[in-house]
Amino acid sequence: MRAALEPIRIELINGSRDLRRFIRVPWSIYVDDPAWIPPLLLERREQFSRRHPYFAHARCCFWLAYRGMKPVGRISAQIDVLHEAQHRDATGFFGLLEAEDEAETFHALLSTAETWLRDQGMVRIRGPFNLSINQECGLLVEGYDTPPMIMMGHARPYYAGRLAAEGYQGVKDLLAYHVVTHFTPPDLMRAVLSRAAGAVRIRPMRRSRLSEEINILQEIYEDAWSANWGFIPFTKEEFRHLGHSLRLLVEDEYVQIAEVDGVPVAMIVAFPNVNEAISDLNGRLCPFGWLKLLWRLKVKHPKTARVALMGVRKRFQGTALGTALAFMLIDAVRGHGIRRGVQAVELSWVLEDNMPMRNMLAMIGGVPYKRYRIYEKALR
Repeated sequence: MRAALEPIRIELINGSRDLRRFIRVPWSIYVDDPAWIPPLLLERREQFSRRHPYFAHARCCFWLAYRGMKPVGRISAQIDVLHEAQHRDATGFFGLLEAEDEAETFHALLSTAETWLRDQGMVRIRGPFNLSINQECGLLVEGYDTPPMIMMGHARPYYAGRLAAEGYQGVKDLLAYHVVTHFTPPDLMRAVLSRAAGAVRIRPMRRSRLSEEINILQEIYEDAWSANWGFIPFTKEEFRHLGHSLRLLVEDEYVQIAEVDGVPVAMIVAFPNVNEAISDLNGRLCPFGWLKLLWRLKVKHPKTARVALMGVRKRFQGTALGTALAFMLIDAVRGHGIRRGVQAVELSWVLEDNMPMRNMLAMIGGVPYKRYRIYEKALR
């Protein structure tokens, strides 16, 4: 017979000590999970800093669940002004959900987030978003046995059942595709590339003109993605924040821009899989973690990478040239990855109903190997 558990207590985080405990919760949840990779503590602290550009357009609360003095769970609730301006649907969000495998803990955390959002006038709750759809999003529901790529989430298998028990239903699935870099281009891909070769110029990011390049990437992204489910535009500050990450982590050739008649019309952004390089650092860069990370990124280089952003302007979508642009961008990043020793790439996330992209990835041998789910619940 199981010993009685201490009752659950939910506390709003307040101050740096609480924030440290909040960030550290996953260490206890995944202590025996070989697929989990501890995130860098420095990066997590930066994500929650009020200086992060996300907080300029969002209101958030963060809570910890305690049994006695031990944190056993956490959750956030957020209202995004940009989402409301775009969709006008009174939807609030939850995220950063981690908890022990106890129904009481999940109920206490989720009901706390629901109450706060309801009091703010929201009529539904959707998530998980950590913290935005433009950051980590979705709950892992398939693919638990492999580590997450950079800026992708991980979860315990019991999470999905606990959410369902609290009345949450899946509203959208997001897929992560695994593609080996040394594939033989199919005949259609070769034909498309050959026909478009004279009309399209593919070039890498120009680091010397980074600010201009970041503006180009944002303009293409917002045109390409604006009709997608759940779309929220990046602010200029958020994209500049992305530019800072590109400057630190990414070689120019991992960012490719396609031009037609000298005009940028499509782009792709890939990252070396930093998670591969930090897997044994336990979240710490001191005293020697910095040296290990730099050597693994710049000298040894990860064997995996992730394509995190890709977009073709709307006027080319659904056309033969649009297909060629996508193929050419993937091929350019693939070529650089091969030269750096990359053996496999994840393309994520891809909406489950984005059949043109899914069909193209299948054509080059892509296999959906992880599935993430967005959940929703009415707030009555």
